[in-house]
Amino acid sequence: GWVYAGGMLLAAVAGCVNAVAVGSAYHAVTHMSGTVFAVSAELAHGERVVAMRAAAVVVSFFAGATLSGALIRQQSLHAGRRYGVALMLEGVLLGSAWVGVRANHVSGEVLAAMACGLQNALATSYSGAILRTTHMTGVITDLGIAIGHWLAREPMEWFRVRLHLVLLLGFTSGGAMGAFGFSVLGANTLLVPAVTVLVAGLAYAVQRHLQRREHEAEVEHVGD
Repeated sequence: GWVYAGGMLLAAVAGCVNAVAVGSAYHAVTHMSGTVFAVSAELAHGERVVAMRAAAVVVSFFAGATLSGALIRQQSLHAGRRYGVALMLEGVLLGSAWVGVRANHVSGEVLAAMACGLQNALATSYSGAILRTTHMTGVITDLGIAIGHWLAREPMEWFRVRLHLVLLLGFTSGGAMGAFGFSVLGANTLLVPAVTVLVAGLAYAVQRHLQRREHEAEVEHVGD
């Protein structure tokens, strides 16, 4: 249950952030295919400044994933890792991105891309299923494969189907809320995902701390 809930929450955060980024800077920050293409296309048209801006988004997404790898040190989702620290850091990055977007500065989309890179690399797999919370290409591909297996009367892994549907629902809902929020609140919409992941990270860190204290108390009791 916590995997479904956490996956949906993070996918919704990514959808919201991407809606604000596209609305304010016209560059996607949650997935890099279109942004990498923008680098190539702008260079081909001699727009080096625009190409450099898109390239900065790509590099920042990469930097966020690198930072996540250094913090988590494991690709598979596993309770007990430093997800709380990573989520709180993502919240700080999104809060800083909010400042940049409000000022119409390139730092807004750059920091948002770094936050999304960090989030996407938090966990890349769980129980054999590929986890991607910031873009839906792999999710939709895996759903298509599953339906193909079903049509061919091959065994289906319903856990993966349910998980990918949850991720798709989360990203779609977050994108809708982000687009609506941006039309009403503008850049302030970024504060919603920023606070969400910050609180989630803090809650996870507190929970892990309490579990460690409880475990230490049990060990001490057994020793006595």
